[in-house]
Amino acid sequence: MIPEYRERFNQEFTEEKYKQVIQLLTEAAGAAPKFRVSESPVFLTVNFRDKLLDACDSIITQIKNMSNEELAKAIPPQYHVPNDTLQPHFFTIDFGICQNEKGEPEPQLIELQSFPSLYGFQRTLKNTLSKVYPFLEELKPYTSTESYFQQFRELIVGDEHPEHTILLEIHPHQQKTNVDFYLTEKITGIKTVCLSEVRKKGRQLFYEHDGRLIQIKRIYNRVIFDELDHIEGFSSEFDFREEADVTWVTHPNWFFKVSKFLLPKLHHAYVPKSYFLHEFPAAENPENFVLKPLFSFAGAGVNLNPTEQIIEAIPDKENFIMQRKVSYAPLFKDINGDFSKAEIRLLYIWPEHQDRPTLIENLVRMTKSAMVNIDFNKDQAIWIGGSTAFFER
Repeated sequence: MIPEYRERFNQEFTEEKYKQVIQLLTEAAGAAPKFRVSESPVFLTVNFRDKLLDACDSIITQIKNMSNEELAKAIPPQYHVPNDTLQPHFFTIDFGICQNEKGEPEPQLIELQSFPSLYGFQRTLKNTLSKVYPFLEELKPYTSTESYFQQFRELIVGDEHPEHTILLEIHPHQQKTNVDFYLTEKITGIKTVCLSEVRKKGRQLFYEHDGRLIQIKRIYNRVIFDELDHIEGFSSEFDFREEADVTWVTHPNWFFKVSKFLLPKLHHAYVPKSYFLHEFPAAENPENFVLKPLFSFAGAGVNLNPTEQIIEAIPDKENFIMQRKVSYAPLFKDINGDFSKAEIRLLYIWPEHQDRPTLIENLVRMTKSAMVNIDFNKDQAIWIGGSTAFFER
């Protein structure tokens, strides 16, 4: 949406440069990304950035004003983990990039979560694009990479030795986001451990490395309960719901507390109206809404075209929401003259001593499909996949 940068990028783009970006990312992580990386970043104006920040500030304030008792209602009893924290360590907010009735770009809230996203990968991607396209240095963030990674490292490791902190995931080397795990290891010095490899002795947890059992004191948690429940035959000595002498980063309860569960409770010009399915008014037309499970991940279970028959067939309506549809605007022109749509995720960190979270990076997903998630864009050609936004100075 900054014409001069869009035109310059498109003029300088070549397939060879795209291959160079992927090669540099592969070298940085020690593995190639398993998800599609878009050929292009997006360029956003100060005006659009200010709209994003206004919406985020309002959303954060509204959540802070909610009681823990109200937020805790989102946690399914069977998934409650002991020793909850006062606030999450990570906080992300997703917006579709849309247009209003005047044709002006504006954000529309899609969802929010207190779960870590690709914090290691996204800054690496931005640095890599800037290396291959040097003019992008003009738009790089004010916060240096060194400062960014230091804040990220301190948040995860805290006062512990990195040896006693792990990134916890299910079959991590098979995950599509494993490139981020490997970058996180390099940034923080911690190890990536599969949940099945965790050992438990009383309240203490351990993992094995180089023939030694090492105590786990902090867990950078990347496990999603929804995913765990769908893996047949998976077992672990450690059950999240057991008492353990560890610090969670972020505590698993926050995956539920800050989620689509909050969408019906939030109000702002850039927050589309949402309802819990069991409270969906008869006067509203389902065709104007998207049906979403409360706690699914990566677009699973989303229905873009719900009908009354589909709604009636759902037994646990309290576990779904209806969110008013928004139309992503085709604003991002590729080298063939076609246009992509996009959504942007703002990545915050929330150190324990801070009253409010700090915005440190962003993640963009580009699409030419009705769904933004990369799994729904397999047959498209260019300008789709994971990306980043450069903001006008």
